[in-house]
Amino acid sequence: MVSEQPLSPAAIALNRFGLGATPDTASAAALADPHGWLIAQFDHFDVTPPAWAALADARALLSAYQEQQRALRQARAAAPPPAPVTAATTPLPAGPVMAATVPMAGKPARTPEQKQARRDLGEDIHALYRQGVQARAQSALETQAPFVERLVHFWSNHFCVSVDNLPVTALAASFERDAIRPHVLGRFEEMLLAVERHPAMLLYLNQNQSIGPNSPAALRARAKGGADRQRGLNENLAREIMELHTLGVRSGYSQADVTEFARALTGWTVGGINDDAPGDFAFHPQQHEPGTRTIVGKTYAQSGVDQARAVLVDLAHAPATASHVATKLARHFAGDVPPQALVDRLADAFARSRGDLPTVYRALVASPEPWEPRSLKAKTPWEWTISSLRALGVGDVGTLQVATITQQLGQPVWKPGSPAGWDDTAASWIAPDALMRRVEFAQRLAAPRAAQIDARQRAPQVLPGALSAATAEQIAHAESPASALALMLVSPDFLRR
Repeated sequence: MVSEQPLSPAAIALNRFGLGATPDTASAAALADPHGWLIAQFDHFDVTPPAWAALADARALLSAYQEQQRALRQARAAAPPPAPVTAATTPLPAGPVMAATVPMAGKPARTPEQKQARRDLGEDIHALYRQGVQARAQSALETQAPFVERLVHFWSNHFCVSVDNLPVTALAASFERDAIRPHVLGRFEEMLLAVERHPAMLLYLNQNQSIGPNSPAALRARAKGGADRQRGLNENLAREIMELHTLGVRSGYSQADVTEFARALTGWTVGGINDDAPGDFAFHPQQHEPGTRTIVGKTYAQSGVDQARAVLVDLAHAPATASHVATKLARHFAGDVPPQALVDRLADAFARSRGDLPTVYRALVASPEPWEPRSLKAKTPWEWTISSLRALGVGDVGTLQVATITQQLGQPVWKPGSPAGWDDTAASWIAPDALMRRVEFAQRLAAPRAAQIDARQRAPQVLPGALSAATAEQIAHAESPASALALMLVSPDFLRR
């Protein structure tokens, strides 16, 4: 059920453009001038607030991981081959044989010390991940620029990585801090270049394993009578840049364009333990495919690292990219089926400004479609968690384990499991079991705070001009103060924006 209460401009500014209202007087500007309040935030955004600045050095952990993996490879290479396994000397046991019970030549099992070192490093990496999630939540709670913070979250999902292995888990927080936040009020081209060069993206899409088939490294391997069986040309990064990050699917590029772009990207990798900047972006010319590339009808004769960079700059300014980005922004702020007039307006602002993002945001705020006075979007678990904490006046994340909470609610931070990111439509987030998890968490949040917060007073504060009569009545007749507060957080008025 969706509230029939027409939404006020202030409610839209606070909850659809922002991260949810707070009970303090900071929202007074939003009440007086919603449009102006949003634009003014461009001057108040803190790129690296204290919680983000305090994060541990992710690249140091990645370097330790690289060192550990190298030591293990060296140990395997130095190990003598196992004795031949024959039916006469080693009879097979009855029943199915587990692969783990059969040793592989040249790959001895890890020693207890190696296993413990890996466990310790894994614990350090997951601790860093949790610290990063805490920093993200703390920034969202204390920010004076909630509209810009929402845009950070939008772009982090657009250019997403997924923490499906230890190296990416170590780097996910630094990816948002170093590649997204500094460029959210800059130019799309700058953000694109920062994102594609970040080690989290390079490792997530296996770009570090990509080698040009005619590169010096490949030729050297063939000259030795073999080939690098572990690595070859990897098209993951090229494909996702074109399909997800820039042009969009069905925009006219071909498989041949993807392959050519992948060749241009060869050599883009992550510094290893022998590089000047281990764990950072590196270009290895010996892995780069030589020659001129033709991509989406344009020829690129640049050499080395500059070739892929030139392609990225052109993709950033392509008309299809303007349309793709505009569509996703319109969907995020104006409904699951984005209004075409808004898409066209945002795409035009993107193209005219050469990808100047504040120009696009101003066009968004000035457009009538996102100000439609009815609920247009369902809150994702992340959005609902942050808006609930803000509504309760929680200014410090404290001991709340936000990574655990979002995991339980079905949207673990930085873990969509796909390069496409989390869905931005209501159907993904309003299933009955998902709503029941929110009800349970709302009760846990409300119970220790009900003695200090009267939901009858708090609801109109955080839903100004958006509180329906039905929700107000349910809150007024709740069986307890805690139930009233929980009802506010799971009301249709609060679940949507």
